Amino acid sequence: MSWFITNLIAAALLPPLNLLLLMIVGLVVLKRRPKLGRGLLVSGIALLWLSATPYFAEGAMHWLEKDLKPVSNVSADAIVILGCGSYMQAPEYGGQDTVSDNTLLRVRYGAMLYRKTGKPILVTGGAPLGNAGSEGQQMKAVLEHEFQVPVRWTEDLSNNTLENALFSAKILQAAGIKRIYLVSHAWHLPRSIMVFRQAGFEVIPAPTAYTTRYETNLLTFLPNTDALHKSKIFTHEIIGLIWYHLKAWAT
Repeated sequence: MSWFITNLIAAALLPPLNLLLLMIVGLVVLKRRPKLGRGLLVSGIALLWLSATPYFAEGAMHWLEKDLKPVSNVSADAIVILGCGSYMQAPEYGGQDTVSDNTLLRVRYGAMLYRKTGKPILVTGGAPLGNAGSEGQQMKAVLEHEFQVPVRWTEDLSNNTLENALFSAKILQAAGIKRIYLVSHAWHLPRSIMVFRQAGFEVIPAPTAYTTRYETNLLTFLPNTDALHKSKIFTHEIIGLIWYHLKAWAT
């Protein structure tokens, strides 16, 4: 299945589109099935409100991150940094594609982990939108030119987390490496750890960019777009975990 079709289906399953579709269905059936129509409308509005409320959205993200502790003194043989999108045609960088803000967070932490451990780095990420440079190539450029950190391996064919694991395994296991630090957002690691373990790695999670909050106050209970984005991420990760578990069960 192509990257576009996969993400088109995902958009229909994630907030806010899934909740808008629920409310549209409620409007369509309202005249013929008033009770059902009202129920769907009320459910859609209530779920949209909850999804856009920081207290509940951040709570959901904390649930994803709850078992992930910062890296301690456990040793591995290599550092694997997962890509997370590109900043397309960046004007301030001469119109070239470069790493997105989320990818930069992972790269920054990967660079710190390299300086702490000295372990070689693999970056992984393809070009699902067909852009000239892959995420892996962009990450390598930033690490080497801006952080002065060497990258030993670049995997640049993958279009999703499952392919990150499978294609990275071909490179690293050929080099005799099976025990890795896996660098990604804390919320992304539960799914990532699962597929990298299935690919044959012993994984030491190296989470970054935890969901944090300055304080809990009235604003925490008022809907905003940032909370809605967090709910979208949470729903995406849960669907991904279920899908990967089903694939593993089927094989």
